[in-house]
Amino acid sequence: MRYFLFFSYDGTVYHGWQIQPNGNSVQAELQKALSTILREDISVVGAGRTDTGVHARKMSAHFDTEKMLDCEQTVYKLNRVLPRDIAALDMRQVADDMHARFSAVARTYHYYFHTRRDPFLRHYSCETYYPLDMDAMQQAAEIIKEYSDFSAFCKSGSDVKTTICKIKESRFVITSDHTFYYEVIADRFLRNMVRAIVGTLVEVGRGRLTLSEFRKVIENGNRSNAGESMPAHALFLEDVEYP
Repeated sequence: MRYFLFFSYDGTVYHGWQIQPNGNSVQAELQKALSTILREDISVVGAGRTDTGVHARKMSAHFDTEKMLDCEQTVYKLNRVLPRDIAALDMRQVADDMHARFSAVARTYHYYFHTRRDPFLRHYSCETYYPLDMDAMQQAAEIIKEYSDFSAFCKSGSDVKTTICKIKESRFVITSDHTFYYEVIADRFLRNMVRAIVGTLVEVGRGRLTLSEFRKVIENGNRSNAGESMPAHALFLEDVEYP
């Protein structure tokens, strides 16, 4: 039987989602907790791979077991065993051909900014020390939806078969006089893609790239022409959608 588990985590102390030989990961903690509760070796498959320091407000993973599980009770037990920076949200039994990664139809990421010193935002938002042209950044964010090949924002050396992604939404959302975030929704993302996009949008906001130059960055497909990757601590996987 296959089960989907939905959970959230603070990625600050983890070397990303995926199990690593040189550091702890969210996947390792989740597998350990499930194996402890179910008293068998459990392997989980995540909806994607978040990088070191990236957070998830809603992530999903699937696992298989021969046992008929009480989903509500399993979630309760998981939250008694998991570290405090990982929280199980929901669990449900699904068809055997449902896959946490390949069955997902959309993923939503937010990258958070604040424009004045705030001790309560410093761990989960990027403080900007320079003025940004929000109108230009919003126009550049709209331009992204016109394209599908995002090799310009793919980490160099990444082992991917295709750099094609279908962007459903790309926009900035202002939440107060000193906070805003960038929202991007797509069917899939390349490694380091969101932080590279945001870094390039910031270059537009600082007047270092015109809108036409921004287009050329995407069209040329060269990572070295795009902006620097933004810090990981302000990036959140907000949602994973299924049919």
